[in-house]
Order: sequence, then structure tokens, then C-alpha cells
Amino acid sequence: MHTSTPLAERMRPAALDALAGQEHLTGKGSILRTAIEGGNIPSMILWGPPGVGKTTIAHIIAQTLSLPCYQLSAISSGVKEVREVIEKARATTHAILFIDEIHRFNKGQQDALLGAVEKGIITLIGATTENPSFEVNSALLSRCQVYVLKALPEQALVALLREAMAKDVLLSTLPITLTETDALVRLSGGDARKLLNLFELTILAGGHGPGTPVNITDALVMQTAQQKIALYDKQGEQHYDIISAFIKSMRGSDPNGAVYWLARMIEGGEDVKFIARRMVIFASEDVGNANPNGLLLANACFDAVNKIGYPEARIILSQCATYLAASPKSNAAYEAIGKALSMVKQTGDLPVPLHIRNAPTALMKSMDYGKDYQYSHLGEGNFITQEYLPEALSGTTFYTPGNNARENELRHFLRERWKEKYGY
Repeated sequence: MHTSTPLAERMRPAALDALAGQEHLTGKGSILRTAIEGGNIPSMILWGPPGVGKTTIAHIIAQTLSLPCYQLSAISSGVKEVREVIEKARATTHAILFIDEIHRFNKGQQDALLGAVEKGIITLIGATTENPSFEVNSALLSRCQVYVLKALPEQALVALLREAMAKDVLLSTLPITLTETDALVRLSGGDARKLLNLFELTILAGGHGPGTPVNITDALVMQTAQQKIALYDKQGEQHYDIISAFIKSMRGSDPNGAVYWLARMIEGGEDVKFIARRMVIFASEDVGNANPNGLLLANACFDAVNKIGYPEARIILSQCATYLAASPKSNAAYEAIGKALSMVKQTGDLPVPLHIRNAPTALMKSMDYGKDYQYSHLGEGNFITQEYLPEALSGTTFYTPGNNARENELRHFLRERWKEKYGY
């Protein structure tokens, strides 16, 4: 078995019906499908994790509308390349411009697109793994529809494997037995491209000649992944593996691991904002109230590296990463909002207790809005016991302080005031 085209590329869907896991966008009657079938698509930003169909959707749109389609990568293209494409589009009246990783374009590069998008010379399709609210200029974003793609569920990933075995020009001729899929699904992380290319590498590793039966097991997949990781990393998946290793090193309180993976990202030319933003999130999610200064430093780091840039930004990033790694850890704030959101989904819009409602009008006051509210600062220690949750949730504990010096102080403070109510 040999081909220079990877399996993921050979299996790229050519029609919306063949695209896995994005039925909310591509299913019958969906907004995007209706726009494509009507031949009147807006400029758009496709936001979602890697390998879930962003590039595929752009290709399908171009083929369906029979328009010229130009593709640029924000990693390797600049204003010059953008302007060249706009001139080509102007010569053909209209074209689609697909920009992969558009979040890596700076303000000047994004501004170069604005005029052409406004005048309808190009229909822009930008793909991003980052929240476009933070990474795409508001002027450009306001002219684009944002569509959110989801990570592929296990069921869709296993279906892709079976489809490849049945339909791929090469795999369909081979005696493959798919005994286990857990390792393939886990290592792919919901990324179809990563899944299929690892699947193909595993088949190559398991077969030793034409017609040799190949039995795909978790052990064989893991062995292949360890040996061949670089081969299926050509599309940039390693970017996600390394940021994962960086975060997990800090979470594991290992500044040495953290600074090593930081160096790998710096050496690879990773965007300083991407690294710094991840540390801001980490400071709340994993350090939290065990060391509130972590969030302050991470936020200061984000501001500083944006002003400084490489190469000096490496020092600021290193200071922040080693500090966060060496800080006590707590995910209590992260857990608290998770529990609260889950409760809101279960119980819906429970009424706000009357005594803590706002009462800006006479009518509201006559309806007892704000009646019996007690101003906490009038109580001893600036505290008066009263109910702040809807009646149905009274006594529910969402925030449980972690077992560390700082949060034990918070626990003591809360226990003194609420006694047994919340179990502090």
C-alpha cells in the first residue's frame, strides 16, 4: 500500500451530506445549508477545534457555487498575498478567499481584507480554533457570520474509520480487522484528520506485505503513535499536543516541564498571545483562590508580552509559567461555576427571592420587591444572615474551598458566618 496523499485527504467529503458531526450547520433546513443551496452565502468565520470540517466546508461551498477559490494560511501569508488574491478576484468579478488560522493575522493583515469584503469582491471564509471575539477585528467580525463547529463525538469517529475501510481506494482492498478503537478515538481528540492519518499509519505498521491481515488493536495504535508521531503532525496537530503538555506540567506543579514545553513553543514560533492567554485561563482554572496573585501575574504577563514581543517576551512568559507551576493549586472556582451552570440547566429560571430584587420604581416597591432586605454592612462583621438563593435551592453548596492555606482561611471565614448552612 502506497500513496503520497494521506488518508484524511483522500476521505475529504465532497458534499455536505457526507460531512460528519456538524448536522446543526449542514443538516437539512440549517442556516448554513440553506444559504449554500440558495447560492447567497455571507462572509463567515468557522470556529472550532482542528480536524472537524472547517476547510472541507470552504471547499464544498466553492464547488457548489462554482466560484474561484483561493486559499491562504495565516501562518505563511501576509498583506502582499492578500492583496494579490483581491486583485485576481476583482478580475473575475467575485471569488472565495479561504484563510486558515485567521486568528494569526495581525490587525494590519485583517484590515487589508475589509474593503474587499465590504464591496463584495471576495466572500471571506476564515477558519479559526480561537474565539473570534478576541482574535478577529471587530470591524471584520461585524461583516461576517460566525458558525461554531463541534469536536466529533466517538460515534462519528468510529463511523469514519469504518467508512474509510469500506470506501477508500486503498484500504478497501486490504484485509483489515478493527478490533479496538479506544486508542484511536482518544489520541485523535475529536480531530478527524488526526484520526484517519493515525489509522493509516497503524495499518502500515501492522501489515508486512500485500494481503497480510492487519488487526487494529489499542496496543498497536499506541506503539505506532509513539514511533510515528512526527509523521502525522504535518498539519500542525503538535501545536495542540505541546500546549496540552505545557498546561499539564503547570497543573502538576513542575516548573521544569513547564519551561521545557514553553521553550518548544517559543522555538516553534508560537504566538505569544496564545501562550499568555492559556496561562490567564490556567491561573483561574487550576490555581484559583489558592493563590489569587496567579491571575494578577498572568494578566500582567498577557499585557506585557503584547507590548514587548519576541525575543524578550520569552523572559516574561518564563517568569509567569514557573510562578504558576510553583503555586499551590485549586480548581474550586472552576468546579463551582460548573456545578452552578449544571444546576441552572436542571432547574431553569427559578424566581429571584423578593427581598433581593431591585426596586427602582414605586410599582415594584408596592409588589414587595426589596422588602425585608437587610444591608449587610449594618451587621456585626459586615454580615447579616439572610437567603441569597432561590427557595428551591436553599442550602445548596456550589463553592467548596480547596485544602490549601489561602482557601482554608476562606473556609474559616465562611464557617464563622454561615455556621452549618453550607457545610463549611
